[in-house]
Amino acid sequence: MSPNDATVLLVHGAWADGSSWRKVIGPLRGAGVRVLAAQLPLTSPAEDLAALERTLGRVEGPVVLVGHAYAGAVIAQVEDPRVRALVYVAALAPDEGETVAAVFGRAAPHPAAPALEPGPDGLIWLPEPAFAAAFAPGATAAEQGVLAAVQRPIALSCITTEVGRPRWRDLPSWFLVAERDRMIAPATQRFMADRMAARQVSAQVDHMPLLTAPGVVAEVVLEVVRSS
Repeated sequence: MSPNDATVLLVHGAWADGSSWRKVIGPLRGAGVRVLAAQLPLTSPAEDLAALERTLGRVEGPVVLVGHAYAGAVIAQVEDPRVRALVYVAALAPDEGETVAAVFGRAAPHPAAPALEPGPDGLIWLPEPAFAAAFAPGATAAEQGVLAAVQRPIALSCITTEVGRPRWRDLPSWFLVAERDRMIAPATQRFMADRMAARQVSAQVDHMPLLTAPGVVAEVVLEVVRSS
């Protein structure tokens, strides 16, 4: 694919929304790439997949799916033949029959990682101090405040439902390993990337490089577009 052929579809993770990609969208568009950002409800795996597929329905031609964190599990369930490659940005990649929670909890948590418990409604909110301590420690205080203010909770079912056969078994995949991630252990990221046989890029970035190191993320995505 050339930048003029492909559409990059960016998919956010838990406690975020499509605007979390705003610093990546500009560089990609500046390189001539068509870009869309999906909005997931984070209410169930089926509803998240349906929302992603609705956005995909707006696209013509080949697609590169880029998922951050929880969204790695969602992009791997898309069966549309136009999808040519998958990009994981500090993302979760459960295998068939696994849950997001199982692979997320594979390694001991970072000391700064928050305890995550669902409320009575089955929704998991991120404690406000966690945005500075673990979610995006490399962001500015103002950015951390915005993340906390606009966060979208994730339903417990999103992380406890077993996934189907992932498309990373069939498609070229890339994985940006966030070596300073305090939410998803870097060792877990490397385990998933190795299991996927993904092409790995390791960077000294936190859990939100799409906000704190957008140039790194954009360069990986552009490499995928140019080489797929």
